[in-house]
Parts: sequence; structure tokens; C-alpha cells
Amino acid sequence: MTENFRQAVAEGQFLVTAEVAPPKGGNPVRMLEVAKQLKGRVHAVNVTDGSRAVLRMSSVAASTILLQHGIEPICQIACRDRNCIGLQADLMGAYGLGIRNILALTGDPIKAGDHKKSKSVFELESVRLLKLIAKLNSGVDFNDKTMPDEPLNLFPGAAVDPQLKSWSGLQKRFEKKLEAGAQFFQSQMITDFDKLDKFMNQIACIDNKPILAGIFLLKSAKNAQFINNYVPGVNIPDATIERLANAKEPLQEGMKIAAEQVKLAKTLCAGVHMMAVKKEELIPEILDLAGVEPVWN
Repeated sequence: MTENFRQAVAEGQFLVTAEVAPPKGGNPVRMLEVAKQLKGRVHAVNVTDGSRAVLRMSSVAASTILLQHGIEPICQIACRDRNCIGLQADLMGAYGLGIRNILALTGDPIKAGDHKKSKSVFELESVRLLKLIAKLNSGVDFNDKTMPDEPLNLFPGAAVDPQLKSWSGLQKRFEKKLEAGAQFFQSQMITDFDKLDKFMNQIACIDNKPILAGIFLLKSAKNAQFINNYVPGVNIPDATIERLANAKEPLQEGMKIAAEQVKLAKTLCAGVHMMAVKKEELIPEILDLAGVEPVWN
């Protein structure tokens, strides 16, 4: 069990996290290979929980595998697939297995994924999940009954999207997550750094909880256009797409763009959350390009 991430937050370090997906099957070898390459470069590795409603290995199980190999996870827990009993059971199980960092999520809609006939649960959403974690940390369950076998000590975080069109809605939701106990925030993919700047100066400034800007590796102009077409709320600028389209080596250009964004984020917020789908092994090189020093773990 390691708690480097919580310690780095407490010390006010520039935070670096990265995202990996659990295997779609029973073999975690590729996930482990990728995560091992991130060791020493990030404070913790996010393990997704049915992202985009696509079936993958349990985030709790995958996070435990990382822990067994000395890699600190941030275990994502989404409300879509579990009722309150299941959520509490998984949170207790995660804690018992040594997992400490939890990212509380509502979860993507079923229609986005690969099991479109499945039924959503959504008994809770992210704010109520954060409140539930606070209860479990205080030693009581959802029904305010004392837990006889000791409280948990989880370190909960939440997602935020500084690019939401509704500014009042963004502020209200952010404040609710703060009140519910979120200790850190990881943002969705940032494409508009002016909006991130505005968010940091007008909303996030009400509290000192760290904000980690989501930095996404764009692999090509086609990849960027696909994201624009199919990822709600994301608007990659035409200039960025043209830059990728005109590059002799689009992937290398995408890495340069990501590194430039990391440098921008360093001037605005407390950290970065790196996302490089199927190219996670390139994250250390992007961090080198951005001048981000290795971390201790």
C-alpha cells in the first residue's frame, strides 16, 4: 500500500497522473506493461471503470493488480452499474485490498457502450457517491448505522469540465462536489485553455483543492476529428487539426502539442492528468518534452 499521491497533494507538489484501461478479458499483462512504464513519472495511475460503458475488468481488481506491482492506483468508481449496496461493498473491498484513492463518477450512459440492452442503475450520482464515501470514512454506512469493523480512510476525488457551456451549472456542481468531500479534481480533456484560466480564477479559487488539467494525446488529424464528432463537449480547434494534418509525422506532432499543453497547465493549475489511449507508453516522453521532472514512486 502506498499513499504518495495523498502526500504529494498535502505538500502542494505539481501533480501528475495518467490513465490506463483495465483489460477486456482476464489477462492484465498489457495493462501492467504500460503502467510499469509510468512508474516514477506519475504520482498515481487512474484505472477506469467501464469508461464509455464498454465492458472491461473490474476497476477494483485491476487497481489491486497494480498495487501488487508497487504502482499506486486511483480507482475510478462509477454509479451506473451498481446500487448503493454494491457501491459500498466495492468501496469496502477496495479499502481492504489497500486501495486508498477513489475517483467518484456518475458514469457514462449505457447507449454509448457495447452492451446497449443492459439496464442502468444510477441509484446515486457522483455528488451522492462522494457523500457516501465521507460516511464510510466516518464509520457509518448509507443508513447511518455504525460499521462494527472500523471506518475506511479513502481519499476521494471528482471529475470536472471547465469547458461546460453553462457557467452557473459548472460552478454549482463544483461547489456541491467540494461540499461533499472531494479532495482533488481531474478535468475532462482540455482544448480551451482560456476557459480553464477563467475557471481557475473565478470558480476554483474558492478552495485550494488541486485541479489536474486533462491532457489528451491526439494521434492524427483523423483522430482529432473523430473526437470532435463523437465526444460530447469537446471542440478541438481547427488550427490544431490543420497542424496535425500538415505534419510529416502526426504522432510526433501530437506529442509536441500535448507537451505544450502541459506547459500551459503548469501556469494555471496544480497538475495534469495524462490520457494517451493505446499509446500510454509515450506519456514519459511527453512529460520530458514539457520539462516535467520524474516523481518519487
